[in-house]
Amino acid sequence: MNLVDSSGWIEFFHAGPNGPVFKPVIEDRHHLLVPTIALFEVHKVLSRRLPEDLVARCLDVMRLGRVLDLTASRAIAASQAASQHRLAMADAAMYSMAMEFSATFWTQDVDYQGLPGVQYCAKERRAQ
Repeated sequence: MNLVDSSGWIEFFHAGPNGPVFKPVIEDRHHLLVPTIALFEVHKVLSRRLPEDLVARCLDVMRLGRVLDLTASRAIAASQAASQHRLAMADAAMYSMAMEFSATFWTQDVDYQGLPGVQYCAKERRAQ
């Protein structure tokens, strides 16, 4: 199983330099977990720059994976992950869901670098 965090989804949808890293993971929909918090974060970011119909199509792609709700037990697991790994709430929720399913957690967010089960790809800096 695989879980792509929001940074990976956004990189994929924007066709960023690391998009090809996330593409095969996202396209393997039968092994893809999608936390509802990722839907929230991706919608928030994409809505700033893209038309709503395009954002809706991106979210439809995300929903092709298995969507995971933040239940009461998952909220407690996220709190424990936040304390153990010094993660923010949304980061801890996504990471703990990946751990619940023994999934590989795909990200380019440095906050996860070095954590067990994480496939980290450093975000390339864009020329200014």
